[in-house]
Amino acid sequence: MRTGVKPGKIGAMVSALGAAIVRGEIAPGTTLPPEHELEARYGAGRSVVREAVKTLAAKGLVSVRPRHGTQVRAVHDWTLLDRDVLGWMRTGDGLDRDLLIALEETRAIIEPAAAALAAERATPEDCERIAAALAAMEAGRHDPRAAIAADKQFHLAILDATHNPVLGSFRGAIDAILSAVFDVAVGVFAGNLPNHAAVAEAIAAKDAAGARRAMQSVLGYTHGHLLADGRTLPPETKKPTLIPGETS
Repeated sequence: MRTGVKPGKIGAMVSALGAAIVRGEIAPGTTLPPEHELEARYGAGRSVVREAVKTLAAKGLVSVRPRHGTQVRAVHDWTLLDRDVLGWMRTGDGLDRDLLIALEETRAIIEPAAAALAAERATPEDCERIAAALAAMEAGRHDPRAAIAADKQFHLAILDATHNPVLGSFRGAIDAILSAVFDVAVGVFAGNLPNHAAVAEAIAAKDAAGARRAMQSVLGYTHGHLLADGRTLPPETKKPTLIPGETS
């Protein structure tokens, strides 16, 4: 970041321009206006505009080519696991249903395997952190903000317990996914606590297969809620949310 440029001004422009791109107000393939027009439009200096464009380029939203200007990239080039990008994609009804399901599918690929690996490698200190997060989840079951924070710590503690540096590099991405999904799934948080407890117990017992199955149950419970939730299905296909033990 250039000396003298205030981070707050850059952040404000990144958010405004990023949201305009993600929400389709500036279509893919469009060339952004020249710097002086962006300066006037957003009330920002040239250095702020340039730093903001660099940030958006790092998130995959735009590409900067000499003599060709700055172009908005196609959706498949966006860094969808970036917290800001996901935030800009959220509307008053939350994230798009298909994107939510895609995020859950990504979790299903990574987290059960991570739980199994954690069961093989977790240290006593790792198990303590997982247990502490579970206890915080149980204590915060009636406080959505506390519940989400503790649930995220639980899943991230398991990722850390794999002691795999490549999996560790997914930490920020998993954090962003959890933030997006938990906003919708927090309504059935309490019902999923036994599944989380089973994950913690299997990891502490060094039962890799059991940890994998328990994490699949955690994700299956959340996935079922996303499919049944009225905000992620059209009204005509809305189904009641089931509690384990109930039948439809």
